[in-house]
Amino acid sequence: MDKSTVFGIVFGFLAIGIGIVLKGVDPAALVNGPALLIIILGTAASVTIAFPTSELKRVPQLFGILFKEGKTINIKETILLFSEWADLARREGLLSLETKTNEIEDPFLRNGFGLAIDGQNAEYIRDVLGEEIEAMEDRHISGASIFTQAGTYAPTLGVLGAVVGLIAALGDMNDTDALGHAISAAFIATLLGIFTGYVLWHPFANKLKRKSIQEVRVKNMMIEGIVAVLEGEAPRVIEQKLAAYLPAKEREMLRDEGGELKNAEA
Repeated sequence: MDKSTVFGIVFGFLAIGIGIVLKGVDPAALVNGPALLIIILGTAASVTIAFPTSELKRVPQLFGILFKEGKTINIKETILLFSEWADLARREGLLSLETKTNEIEDPFLRNGFGLAIDGQNAEYIRDVLGEEIEAMEDRHISGASIFTQAGTYAPTLGVLGAVVGLIAALGDMNDTDALGHAISAAFIATLLGIFTGYVLWHPFANKLKRKSIQEVRVKNMMIEGIVAVLEGEAPRVIEQKLAAYLPAKEREMLRDEGGELKNAEA
């Protein structure tokens, strides 16, 4: 489970809940059926109109990405593996890595090494794997944009809900007490629209973008490692080159574990 997503949502609800209580507002006022209908169903309707069905089908999967801690590649360990594979390839030839390829769990890395062992050159490998990364980025962008658009529509729909509520409230101004209550309830839609837009949907979109950037970064590192092994670079050179993908502290740890790296600047 991605704890930051869960904690963020909990903190968001706590902030609005405690804030309402401190302001002297009855929390039960938030339970407003018409406002919820306009915001939730209206946002869903807007997003459905804005995106093709093929992209909307991925929404459950996107929620899975948001709330599940995906299996991440340990960059430091992967760099050390590239160093080992480079040493083996230099001693016994590239074909000696064929048995190692079958042990690789990551399909992107396995495919890249498969291309190298099959005799493809570095330029071809970069092109094929680069196109795979571009296609993945396109999918990620389309997924994040669904939540970005939801975050754009929700606050506006909140204003729409407030207008509808005010129309109903001003339709009968004989009872001033009821009028005040109706006007107060009308603005619940605005509150819910802003809350869902800027506490849920926009942050969801940002998290998907950040996870995409991290995944692309790891895959680019893999391409550089595969090409370096293919071109017969020395293990020490590969470690130094790929260490650029690590924070300064982890570079130091890599140097200590691999015994190869020189001190690198942050």
